[in-house]
Amino acid sequence: MKTYVAKPAEVDRKWYVIDASDKALGRLSSEVASILRGKHKPIFTPHVDTGDFVIVINAAKIKLTGDKLNQKKFRHHTGYPGGLREMDYRTLLQKRPEKAIEAAVQGMLPHNRLGRSMIKKLKVYSGSEHPHQAQKPELRELKG
Repeated sequence: MKTYVAKPAEVDRKWYVIDASDKALGRLSSEVASILRGKHKPIFTPHVDTGDFVIVINAAKIKLTGDKLNQKKFRHHTGYPGGLREMDYRTLLQKRPEKAIEAAVQGMLPHNRLGRSMIKKLKVYSGSEHPHQAQKPELRELKG
């Protein structure tokens, strides 16, 4: 018996909507990263992008446990000398709640060109509306 290896042309992609209201950031992000990679499919192949598209709505209502709102920092570098910028997650969730989910999911994907192509299938919106009705996304409930 031979091992099945998926080819990029054979992958059929679905669209899922996930509601982030009152969900923990890490648990939500790990589930989203798993869907983006395609680990929920029987045709999963590690070196092929077999994942589906994910739309995350209500990103502004995400929860962080413990005192992470004040202690955890979001850091990025502008590329210039002395360009390290950081802010706590309380400020980040007020200004750009989509960025918190995108950064958490991106950290759980492969750090190579495959991961960069996977993160493009993630669409995050702070409100409950999204412009992807034409793709007929189905609502997906998270485990736990």
